[in-house]
Amino acid sequence: MVLAVLAERLGARLRAHRSRCDVADGRLGGQPVTLARPRSYMNTSGGPLAALAKFYKISPERIVVTHDELDIPFGSVRLKLGGGDNGHNGLRSVTSALGTRDYYRVRFGIGRPPGRMDPAAFVLRDFSVAERKELPFVADRCADAVEALITKGLAAAQNDFHADPSC
Repeated sequence: MVLAVLAERLGARLRAHRSRCDVADGRLGGQPVTLARPRSYMNTSGGPLAALAKFYKISPERIVVTHDELDIPFGSVRLKLGGGDNGHNGLRSVTSALGTRDYYRVRFGIGRPPGRMDPAAFVLRDFSVAERKELPFVADRCADAVEALITKGLAAAQNDFHADPSC
């Protein structure tokens, strides 16, 4: 959803790329960007991302990955540079393929599973009716966070998105 919001802001459509990603090029906040969605399973998304980075000659510290995060309440948005994968197989794949943990992350909170529910089952389940109603707003907020990160830098974007306790 976040990628769709960003592509709409660019006025661009995703197109197939030989890296096994769908890509859209344009300007976001006055900065040239390439949006990418790997055409692989999330758990193996690192290979296509690394191939795209090699094609465009983009260093890992210029990459922004958006992903879900269990340890953040639903709807909250957090930004950071680097860090571990925290059990997230997609991040593990990206880190392995890039050979570094030093890439930006825009994390979308999905909250913890209720009771003793298996976290793997929790992340694969559908959103609740209430959550589905909020998703467009949260996707827009994540897109705002990506744009703020690109235009203002990490510290300023963190101040904007981490300061509001309701985010």
